[in-house]
Amino acid sequence: MQPNAELLRYAELDAKLVGLVKDVKMLSVLSWPMRTQAEFLIDWRAGNPKLPSVSYRKFDYREKRAALETLMAECDTSHPIGDYLFRTAQSFLYATRLLENAGTSEMGHYSTLLYGKPGDCIAGSSVPNTEAARHFILAAREITSDHRLAEPDYCLSAETMQAEIQEELDRFFVNHRVKVSIDPDLVAKAAAGPTKIRLRAATSFTEYDRMQLLEHEAYVHSLTALNGREQPYLKSLGLNSPRITATQEGLAVFAELVTGSIDLGRMNRISQRIIGIDLAMKGADFIDVFRFFMDEGQTDSEAFTSAMRVFRGAPLTGGVAFTKDTVYLHGLLSVHTFFRWVFKHNKLVLTRHLFSGKMTLHDALALEPFYESGFIAEPLYLPRWAQRTNALAGYLSFSLFANKIRLDQIDRDDLQLGV
Repeated sequence: MQPNAELLRYAELDAKLVGLVKDVKMLSVLSWPMRTQAEFLIDWRAGNPKLPSVSYRKFDYREKRAALETLMAECDTSHPIGDYLFRTAQSFLYATRLLENAGTSEMGHYSTLLYGKPGDCIAGSSVPNTEAARHFILAAREITSDHRLAEPDYCLSAETMQAEIQEELDRFFVNHRVKVSIDPDLVAKAAAGPTKIRLRAATSFTEYDRMQLLEHEAYVHSLTALNGREQPYLKSLGLNSPRITATQEGLAVFAELVTGSIDLGRMNRISQRIIGIDLAMKGADFIDVFRFFMDEGQTDSEAFTSAMRVFRGAPLTGGVAFTKDTVYLHGLLSVHTFFRWVFKHNKLVLTRHLFSGKMTLHDALALEPFYESGFIAEPLYLPRWAQRTNALAGYLSFSLFANKIRLDQIDRDDLQLGV
């Protein structure tokens, strides 16, 4: 069905938006070079820690912002597509401000506008994300204190991981080529784009790493980017716009959860980052936050990476932070709540829509009417767990009921089943 004149106008605005923001990159610009870690750890191990020396590229986005503001003025926010485009353009406008102010305290304001902050409440509750983080940190401490529960080490080299993941992706992405490569300059263990997944060189990967990389990076981040690029009219659904970060990361961690790919250690690391951000925003400097991660059981190289994530684009003396890592736990709980809600209201089709491109939970609800007309296309690819609707419904049905059981009202005798 041919879209009406109003939708065609929004399709034109969408194409203009994609052209305006295609060179606005966040994480690649704020990433630190590998030598920064090596230099810091040499001093740390010698007992003389020093704040890292980091500099950022200078940007002037005034002309781009003016163009974004003009585009935003053309969007009727009472229309779902107009509102979607307005919000997307606005998030890129905030991103340009953050990038221009990288390395200064002013970046903190734009970081919280884009990603939130420690202390924000989980969707549908009065529970702050810091409380959820402390819950998982405490659970990890209690479990890992019982060495009988430790799993045997099973490590894969980067080269083995590359070969195994490539084989999996070649079978799954039948219409596209997603290449797996090894990057000697990558600080994180893995990073995903629409057509490329990078693995850190000279690194050992566990079987959990393998499963998490597939479910999180490939079957959410790469998958939604490719599906978004295949959209007939809203190509911006293929953009990694800042506003979709919480839903994207929440959906990716939910995928780990529902496939049994996540382990408590990962939940612990995700939670520790929220507390690390909170410490930085309260004045802790890079070395203080590094020590916090060390005290939580991370190796010095792991602690450096964790602290670096907190201080990307931020002054290393504390007071502000790059708050992106608050979205992992916040997003997971919000996505989990969303999935339970769509099951309860018999709208499981919305779970498919989340994979049509990179969108927020709000978008999945607001844009629902535009699938029937074909203005927004159904996803070309779906993760295997999302294809198995009956299994997903079974998981959500159990989850919905289990949440009614109050553990604080159960004593040991209630668990004595049978005679």
